[in-house]
Amino acid sequence: MEETRRQRFKRLANRRVNKLLNQFRILGNLANKSYYDYNEESINKMFRAIDSQLKSTKGKFHIGPKKFKL
Repeated sequence: MEETRRQRFKRLANRRVNKLLNQFRILGNLANKSYYDYNEESINKMFRAIDSQLKSTKGKFHIGPKKFKL
């Protein structure tokens, strides 16, 4: 039996989101000051990059009419 597009989406989304959540957990390990040295600027830069990519990715899923602007 062939997998439907919906089934494929669910399978891949589950796998990819779980991988991403695990990577965020691992990223959180960098907060341990006993092993790593960082400053506020580094942290802000890191999270700005993450926020920017998240916003871009969320935008790809936006469903609705495209607005035309001159």
